[in-house]
Amino acid sequence: MLYPQSNPYRSELGSPPFWNFKADPQKIGENSGWSGGFVPDAEIAIPGSWNEQLEEIGLFNYIGSAWCSCSMFIPKTFGGGRTWLRIGSADYYAKVWVNGEYVGEHSGGFLPFEFDITKNVNLGEKNRITILVNNELTAETIPQGISSEDFAQEGRLREETFPPARFDFFPYGGIHRPVAIYSTPSNYISGLKVDTSVTGSKGVVRIHASAANSDGMMICCTIADVPGPVAESVVAGGKAEMSIEIERCRFWSPGDPHLYLLHAELIKDGKIVDAYETPVGVRQISIVDGKLLLNGQPIYLTGFGRHEDFPVLGKALSAPLIVKDFGLMKWVNANSFRTSHYPYADEVMAMADRQGFLVIDEVPAVSLDLRYTNEKTIEAHKQAIKDLIERDCNHPSVVMWALGNEPNLVGDEGYHKGSGKKYWEEIFTFARTLDASRPMTVPNCTRAGSCDPVFEFSDILSINRYYGWYEYPGKIEHGVNVLEAEMEKIYAQYRKPMMMTEFGADTMPGLHSISDQMFTEEYQEELLEQYIKLLRSKKYVVGEHVWNFADFRTPQHFRRILLNMKGVFTRTRQPKAAAFKLKKLWAPSPHSD
Repeated sequence: MLYPQSNPYRSELGSPPFWNFKADPQKIGENSGWSGGFVPDAEIAIPGSWNEQLEEIGLFNYIGSAWCSCSMFIPKTFGGGRTWLRIGSADYYAKVWVNGEYVGEHSGGFLPFEFDITKNVNLGEKNRITILVNNELTAETIPQGISSEDFAQEGRLREETFPPARFDFFPYGGIHRPVAIYSTPSNYISGLKVDTSVTGSKGVVRIHASAANSDGMMICCTIADVPGPVAESVVAGGKAEMSIEIERCRFWSPGDPHLYLLHAELIKDGKIVDAYETPVGVRQISIVDGKLLLNGQPIYLTGFGRHEDFPVLGKALSAPLIVKDFGLMKWVNANSFRTSHYPYADEVMAMADRQGFLVIDEVPAVSLDLRYTNEKTIEAHKQAIKDLIERDCNHPSVVMWALGNEPNLVGDEGYHKGSGKKYWEEIFTFARTLDASRPMTVPNCTRAGSCDPVFEFSDILSINRYYGWYEYPGKIEHGVNVLEAEMEKIYAQYRKPMMMTEFGADTMPGLHSISDQMFTEEYQEELLEQYIKLLRSKKYVVGEHVWNFADFRTPQHFRRILLNMKGVFTRTRQPKAAAFKLKKLWAPSPHSD
């Protein structure tokens, strides 16, 4: 699925900022004909979560169905080809109508989906777009859901949250990324997948193109400002492949995030009928002798796990917030981040490409509980992997795929007695058929331990540890000693490079102490510094990601005061003392390039 763009052959329209909104807790809307119109409860900004935005009408903790509707004028210039409706993300299920006509539905959050609405729209008129959104999760979805009844049956009442969730971030509901209508010709380029490699000073760009209704036509590709022959291929079976070599190539890297512009044209009877262009960063990721290499040179990841979360916005895309967050990450000398615990917006990934950040791109299989998985769960997991890799495979910033996070958080013994290995072997095998050019991993939690089956299949051993916080509270030095012993044990068993993908401590801004006191700014500083000192002493460690970049909202629980406060920045992006500490610890070496 290509990101919409306007050019001489394509047009794009963004949706209005405010939509009509109506909650549907009893799920009566569809049978009551709300797809053709409804009396709204309120207006809602799209993109936007309904939770904080509509707290005044009782939706702060709302889990269920809701309806969103708007009117869009579509000009007659959209005629002659196809018209598409693209929804950037709807968490976690959506059903869509145009002018009262059903056009399709989609399961799974955090990623875009689209429908061909050519036969449903009236060109030169206003058209009604209606979307039913539901943010309920089940054992068969990715991520999985949980209910109050589940917590009670499992004897985990002290762990129950409100709203109930298997993960430690808020289960926002809504349409969180832009909605757009765009046009393509009848014969059109439907996909461009780019693989790059590095040989000496030469870069190779391999292009896998797909085109609809275009067999026998020609696809021609060029790279702007790169002299040389045009790469051409005839479309057969909807596919075409070609490659371009770039002599004296500028390789993409954090220090020089150079992007070439790839221009593709679809040619019919000697005439261009469609075109699409996409930025390309030429680079190569590899693991050699226990080192993570970018373009043949070792790299060490410094940065954060993050969340898409901000007051009022919830998970909504915000362009100013993207700019602010990238600016703060650069200020603190981070070079990377993980999209914990779900894919981030297209616009975030494009910014990472331009700004030279290294990204671990994560599938939303967070806190997977294999006691409740079945064939539908694993198929949903595979579909999430497929959709993520399809969307993000061209981003040079993506240097690793994370196929999940912290499986077996509940500590189920059966996970180590066969179910875990069977599940993850199938998942990793499937993912590697889609992309063999990047390492793959799954961050491991303490309860899964040093014998977690994900270690067998991961290219890099990713561990999340909170010794000195959740375990051994108040005892940083002891926690670091326990961590070192465990790291040595894990490395000795698997002999693979290792990365610390989470470590940190909740911190109340302005709370201070002259001794080791949890929740103080000094405690967070000390814990982060001691962990980093340990990590830097191990030659097999290839990166450190602090949890978290900024404080974020969680479901209600007695261990949280509204937020997870492990951020080194507050939820509104004010620095805590730890931000200044990391800025020094991550400062470039005087002898680094």
